[in-house]
Amino acid sequence: MKKLIPTIACVLLSVTLAWGAVVYNRINKDIATGGAALSVTVAPGCPWRLDSMRIKLASAGLSGTLTLTMNAIAGGTYDVLLLSQAMIAVTDLVWFPERDLIFTSGDELIVAWANANTITYGIEVYYTKLDN
Repeated sequence: MKKLIPTIACVLLSVTLAWGAVVYNRINKDIATGGAALSVTVAPGCPWRLDSMRIKLASAGLSGTLTLTMNAIAGGTYDVLLLSQAMIAVTDLVWFPERDLIFTSGDELIVAWANANTITYGIEVYYTKLDN
């Protein structure tokens, strides 16, 4: 006999927002897909913690470097490169920060990759909104 309750519970707890963000209780997920240059900005507009990032490529990346950069509301002096990953031969990338990465309200995460070979990608960025 199949147990349907866990499946139903998961469906009831998730909400998909119009702009592609999926909310699971307090965990948020911004998603994007494309086949040209990857440029994603995550900006929840409140204090938040970066939890993880996942990228899937349709075929192995042939060139370029993927970067995750904190764009600080306090100004360029406080911008920080969080990850720099060569995409040569990469098809799947899962990244978890080693420590909590806390962003203040107004801080942004910018994910960028030139994607010169126009490889189709899907990216998911997970974060938690923090109480003010």
